[in-house]
Formats: sequence, C-alpha cells, structure tokens
Amino acid sequence: MNAKAEFLHPGLLAPGTGWARRHVADLLRPAGLTLDGPRACDPQIRRTRAYWRVLFGGTLGAGESFVAGDWDCAALDEFTARLLAADADAPLARLRVRALLARVRDLAVNPQTRARARADIRSHYDLDDDLYAAMLGRTRAYSCAYWRNASTLDEAQDAKHELIARKLALRPGMRVLDIGCGWGAFARHAAERHGVRVVGLTISPAQAAVARARCAAWPVDIRLSDYRDVTGRFDRVVSVGMFEHVGPTNYRRYFDTIAGVLEPDGLALLHTIGGRDAGGSFDPWIAKYIFPHAVLPSAEQVAHACTGRFVIEDWENLGADYDRTLLAWHRNIDQAWLARGSRFSAAFRRLWRYYLLTCAGTFRARRNQLWQIVLAPHGQVGGYRRPLI
Repeated sequence: MNAKAEFLHPGLLAPGTGWARRHVADLLRPAGLTLDGPRACDPQIRRTRAYWRVLFGGTLGAGESFVAGDWDCAALDEFTARLLAADADAPLARLRVRALLARVRDLAVNPQTRARARADIRSHYDLDDDLYAAMLGRTRAYSCAYWRNASTLDEAQDAKHELIARKLALRPGMRVLDIGCGWGAFARHAAERHGVRVVGLTISPAQAAVARARCAAWPVDIRLSDYRDVTGRFDRVVSVGMFEHVGPTNYRRYFDTIAGVLEPDGLALLHTIGGRDAGGSFDPWIAKYIFPHAVLPSAEQVAHACTGRFVIEDWENLGADYDRTLLAWHRNIDQAWLARGSRFSAAFRRLWRYYLLTCAGTFRARRNQLWQIVLAPHGQVGGYRRPLI
C-alpha cells in the first residue's frame, strides 16, 4: 500500500491501529513514553481523533484534545517533563504556524499596548475570585515560592517575600514601587514586616479591589494603573511575575521607566520566568487559553535591555522551585473542586489541570527558569552581597 493510500485508509480510525497512532508513538519513544502504557506518565487514548489533533495541531492540538477528553494522563507533569527533557516535542514545534505568524506580527506591531494589556490581564486575572483564593492559599501570591526551608505553600511564599525584601535591603520609611502587585501579597509583607510605604500597580480591577482590602491596615497605596504611567521617586522598585506580560517591544521602555523613578542609590528587583530560547512565547496552548500575548524573555534580552541603564548586581535561578509551587497550587485547587466542583465545568477543570501540571513539567525539565535579578543604577559601592534565608 502506498503512503497516500495508507493515509486515507478508513482502518486508520480504528483504535490501536494506523499510521497516525504509529507516528504519535514514534514521537513519544525518545522520551520513554508509551501510548496506553502501564505507568502513570503514559498517555491513555480515549478517542482516536487525538492522534490527528496532535499530528496536525502540534502542542496546541494536544492541549485542546486533552481538554476535550480525547486523551488522559494520570501524571501529566511527569509526562511533560520527560517529553521536554528528551526534546521529543521538537517535531510538534515545527507545526507552530500560528506561533510563527504571531512572531512576525509582533515585529510589526506592539501586542502589549495599554488597551491590549488591560484586556489580556483581565481575561485571566479577573476570573472567579474563589478560584484563586482556593488555589493560592493565605498569601494570595501568584508567583514562584521559595522552598529552601519551607514545608508548606504559605511558608514558601512568605519565605519568597522575605528573600526579596532582604535582597532589596528594605528599611523602615523607604518608599517602594511594586509593579504588577497582584492581590497585594508582597506589598503587605513589606509594609507589615519592614515598615516601608508601598505603591502597588495593577491593571486588573478585581486584583486591585482585593489588594486594597487586604492591605487596608498598612501604608499601601494600590493603584489601577499601567506601569508606563507611573510617576514619583522611589527608594526601591520590585516586579514579581509581571515582566512576562511586557513583551520584547517594550523591554527598553520598561527599564527606562524603572530608571526614571528609582533613586540614584536605589535597588530594583525583577522576578520573572525566563525562557531557554530567545524571545520565545509561551507554548501555543498556554498563549491561547491562559496568558494571551505573554512572552518569556531570554537572558540575552534582559541583559541587553538593562545595558546602559543598570548594573546587574545579582542573578539567581530558582526555576526548580516553580515545579513544587505549581504542584501545590494543583493540590489546592483539586481539593476545592472536590468540595464545590459543580461551580466549574468538567472542561474548565481539565483546562486548569492541563495548565498547572504541564507548566510544572516545563520547570522540572529545566526548559523554563525563574530568575530574580537585582539591579542598581550605578552599582553598589563595595559590591552587592546576596542574602540567604
């Protein structure tokens, strides 16, 4: 049978047979994964259309097919980690036609204008508040925790905030700008435990309302404002989990903004996910369904955008801690769904599971990183010493 006849043969749609199944199996083999295999990390095919959606849709098709229930995997995080560690996703990445077109578009236009940024942020961060309250725990911190000496998510998030505070050498009375303050987690920690005054910026109305309530007892001013519109002078600037939404077109303006408001002897700290490849966007499925227009910066892009503006005093990679953080979020939300899952559709729950667990796999495979970068306008006299907690 020639290749064309084999491709069109109706027997290919029968479970367990056909050209499509063989090719998907071949894609998984370098990662040591087996279709319908006995291990928790082996994908289980429920509908044969899954093969076609993967082969013709790449990683976007794989995610959409999972949410539709075409396939399942008990250990989705480990499945993803093994796939990426073996670069077994490379053939699927070549199918990212939409992603390539998006990259070309982004060279011509700014996909993170004020209006687009507001719409993108609200599409994710203004979801059901109970969802985030259940998932994130007491601190309401939606960024990588610090697990060195922590055993629970709340302890790890407190430790992350304290690590940032110490890296910035916060002292009572300092004025701190928190770009992308979220639900006010770091702003509250810094004001409560270090006696500083904080201005927090967010473009999510839902986040702003919660942050104001959570920080009401402290000298924290939460503003519904784009970072490009900030004014004033600050002793310290911090940005936690926001830079992924800035976009390469705006990197230099972002750092110009920080340089323009930071005191000459001040410090800034950037906490951001970083990509292995230059200017890589999130996986196409994540970009479509979770974080529209978000882009993972490369180390080269960050360094280039800082050139002439800051001395990079310290650069720490905490990427492995994000794996554990995402698993903790997944456990929290899984328990919440058991208690009140009827509020969310089965498709939404599968979407959220795919998001959290595949992202955990990307950090476990060290495909994605988490950087904390300390910047000084002119460098610190005598040098900078990284604190440990």
